[in-house]
Order: sequence, then C-alpha cells, then structure tokens
Amino acid sequence: MTGLPESLGVDAAAKLVVEHVVKTFPTAMGRLLVLDGVDFSVREGEFVAIVGSSGCGKSTLLHLIAGLERPDEGRILLDGTPITGPGRDRMVLFQESALFPWRSVMGNVLFGLELKPGLDRAARRDVARYYLRMVGLSEFEQAHVHQLSGGMKQRVALARALAPNPRMLLMDESFAALDAMTREQLYTDVQRIHQERRKTIVLVTHDVREAVCLADRIVLLSPRPGRVMATFRVDLPRPRDPYGVELARIAAEVTNAIRGAPGLGRGAGP
Repeated sequence: MTGLPESLGVDAAAKLVVEHVVKTFPTAMGRLLVLDGVDFSVREGEFVAIVGSSGCGKSTLLHLIAGLERPDEGRILLDGTPITGPGRDRMVLFQESALFPWRSVMGNVLFGLELKPGLDRAARRDVARYYLRMVGLSEFEQAHVHQLSGGMKQRVALARALAPNPRMLLMDESFAALDAMTREQLYTDVQRIHQERRKTIVLVTHDVREAVCLADRIVLLSPRPGRVMATFRVDLPRPRDPYGVELARIAAEVTNAIRGAPGLGRGAGP
C-alpha cells in the first residue's frame, strides 16, 4: 500500500544489489563505523531515494555504489558484477553542476560521449542535441557556463550524465543548492525523463518531500551507523505535485520514521 513500509528483503536478481555493506573511516579516536550491514536492492528502471538523518551515511553509500569508495565488508553488484571502482556504466549528478567553464554547453554534454566508443563526431553531436532538447536547452548549446543560471547549469549536468546512456544514474543531493521554484521545475523535468527513458536512478537527499515526489521507493537509513530501518513504496501517479495532500501524508510518515516513531525501528516490515 502507498506509503506503508515494505519487507526489507533483497532481490538477488535486481539491477543493483547491496549486500551486508560495512564502511568505516579512520579518526583520531579510532575507526568510525558509518555503515553497518546495509542490505537493499534496486530493480531495472526503478527510481529509489535514500533518506535519513544527517550523518547517517547516505552520501557514503552513494559513493560506494559509484565506486568512489570501497566497502570494508560486503559487496555491491550491478547486473551481477561486483563494483570495484568508477565506471561509465554509472554516472553521478552532484550537488554542484561541476561543468567545465572553458567548454560551451554543447562541449560539456559532448564530454562523456568523447569517451564512448563507436560514435563519430556527427553521431556524438546528434546524441548531445537529443539530450539538450530533453532538458529544454536546445537554444543554449553554444552558450558558456558563466551565462547560465543555477538551474540551467544543473540541466546541462543532467544532459551530460544521461548522454553516454549509463546503466544507472546516481544523484547526490542534486537539487539542494537551488532555489525552491527551480527545484520544483527540475522535479517535473526529472519525472518526465525517468518516465520516457526508464533509467535506473538512485537519489540521496535530505529532503523527504523531494524523495516522495520523485521516487518509486524510499530506503530509510537509521542514524549512524547507517542500517536500513524500512523501505516505503510510493504509488502516487505522475507527474506529482510536491505540495499535494497525499504526497504530504507519505512524507510525514517517512519523517516520523526518521524521528524514531514507534513501530518503525530496525527490522520493521509490513
């Protein structure tokens, strides 16, 4: 049922499988346990959001999936193959657009395609133009980065991430630096793109309403050390209004779980 916690089981045949992942970091006081036995899976074409209180290990978990960090224990599989480092099969959309200021909008979107084999110059430009149309920036392909608003920069970054056709898109607080109106427009854009392309997406966010607006399913991590407390399926029709009544109700349920509401502790199920 919409908004109710699901079983915490892992689907071994899923697109992404996170199994018993443990991650620590060195500190002056010894090893800090950040993630402790994290298990969950993501199906092909699914949009999953990871939420939890500050410091629970959300971004660390995304970095592990991206291959930017390695787990101390456990493993992460993409299409059945262990992730051992970064790869073109996973593209990351960060909080900052991280565009190359010396390149035009077109040049930025072309960057990932230049590393993709089997495409000549004309084919790369055709693909880049397709994704610039998808994010509504066709008329800005020759613009320079300093001429763009924050929302436009993030759209370029989104087009650049999608252009190489990765198997998975990872989003790390991708809208946190934007104003409210720009975020809401990007929510609409991302929902539309997900519906059109059926790309598998994992989003890390501190904004529960954002998670409910965008995701098919929400994975809730406990306070550090991060463990999966519960998962929530969101069956609301798209496009979703971030201020809708039913969306707000589900967001309140997830927020209450983050705050430690009774009945949604570790190991909670339906």
